[in-house]
Amino acid sequence: MKTVQAMLAEADAEVPRISPDEAKGLLGRADVLFLDVREPAEVTASGKVPGAIAIPRGLVEFKADPASAMHDKAFDRTKTVIAYCASGGRSALVGKTLKDMGYSNVRNLGGFKGWLDAGGDVEKG
Repeated sequence: MKTVQAMLAEADAEVPRISPDEAKGLLGRADVLFLDVREPAEVTASGKVPGAIAIPRGLVEFKADPASAMHDKAFDRTKTVIAYCASGGRSALVGKTLKDMGYSNVRNLGGFKGWLDAGGDVEKG
């Protein structure tokens, strides 16, 4: 049986972190998808990275799978996916899931607060 800590450690080992400054340099590129996996109320309260798609963690698999009726065309296995949440845990787990689904270039930005602290722009959610 796996614990949450073990699952997070496994995700952190497989999904590289990206700093807010590195991520800012990728903002607006057509080959990069910023993915906010927080709940809708969190996004509404604080906003999101400009251009990010907001999909709660529980729906990511359905939106990322081209065979799913819920597939979101923003997902493309050739893109770099930069996931984030409030503190970095949910985005780490989503990153590992996406890697398991064939997305090879996935990064964990960590928490949205880190983005704000680094002076990242905000789009109201």
